[in-house]
Amino acid sequence: MLNLLYITNRPEVAVIAEDAGVNTVFVDLETIGKSERQGGLDTIQSHHTIEDIVRIRRALRKADLLVRCNQLYDGSQSEIDSICDAGADIIMLPYFKEVETARRFIEMVDGRARTCLLIETAEAARDAEKFAVLPGVDMVHIGLNDLHLDLGMTFMFQLLADGTVERLGRIFDSHGLPWGFGGVARLGYGDLPAEAIIAEHYRLGSRAAIVSRSFCNTDIIRDLGEVKRIFDIGIADIRDLECRLSRGEIDFEKNRRNVVEAVERIVFKIQSKK
Repeated sequence: MLNLLYITNRPEVAVIAEDAGVNTVFVDLETIGKSERQGGLDTIQSHHTIEDIVRIRRALRKADLLVRCNQLYDGSQSEIDSICDAGADIIMLPYFKEVETARRFIEMVDGRARTCLLIETAEAARDAEKFAVLPGVDMVHIGLNDLHLDLGMTFMFQLLADGTVERLGRIFDSHGLPWGFGGVARLGYGDLPAEAIIAEHYRLGSRAAIVSRSFCNTDIIRDLGEVKRIFDIGIADIRDLECRLSRGEIDFEKNRRNVVEAVERIVFKIQSKK
């Protein structure tokens, strides 16, 4: 089964997600450079804090707690120390370009938490082999949004259609490094159907996906009873689909072709509006 991650700084929502079957709750401290990269796009730009980590840590009973720090800066050591002290199980490094940067991050964590490298720059994707062999890297996630922007693409799932995700995944697999990519909406939702994306996770051997904001946007849906209903049904639907995928009930090659065709249609539609 996929390791499903959900971004929130609200303990009550974290518990609902955990009870529904989300494996990892994700607190997002990243602010440096993010608005400049993603300005004008409908993307999550969280403003979480160290205190949010503490509160989520206290609330969780079985799910892992992942924290995305900022890209390395003068205050990174202090920030990472605070993240570790607050109880993070995993720390994710975003938007790096050089092997030395990733190495410094791993040294700063110093074994106090597991490390996750977020591949979301052209340089990191190009040099994936070098990052995969770094001692102290525990897992990798391919960030489709920033990576497609950095590569000058129109739609983030072009990276899935053109084989980029598959190429990177094979590198990580060859080094026994768990990896995942992108996010998923509720089944039946999303510009590219969530069912098709999850099938690609299984075809490619991905082990993790972020449950997207569109799955349950708690900035809009404030009623916790409704939030619980959406999570309970939505996560159960994903797990049921995963069982069908594991039993070989879905043709992976046919699904891949459908994904490529759907991405081409979406890209054409987006470009036609410019």
